[in-house]
Amino acid sequence: MTAIFVLLDALLGFYGIILLVSVVMSWLVSFGIVNAYQPFVQSLSRFLYAMTEPALRPIRRLLPAMSGIDISPIILWFVIYALRVLLRADIAPIFGVYY
Repeated sequence: MTAIFVLLDALLGFYGIILLVSVVMSWLVSFGIVNAYQPFVQSLSRFLYAMTEPALRPIRRLLPAMSGIDISPIILWFVIYALRVLLRADIAPIFGVYY
């Protein structure tokens, strides 16, 4: 049972890292630091978009327009963090798992 909770926690942490890389990559493309037409950058951007957009889309629908500022990744990161804390502190101890 411990392995399941450790795996879930690791997956949530990995998704948080993917979210952070997606935000940094969008900044790098927006500010012209990396060439968006380079094949590697395009494939990485498509991968990051495919991984993060399904989770960000519902948050963006709920948020009002904020004149070009997108805070949905920050909200999603807080949700991921809250899920990890909930998993470690409340759900895992119910099953006798302490890590």
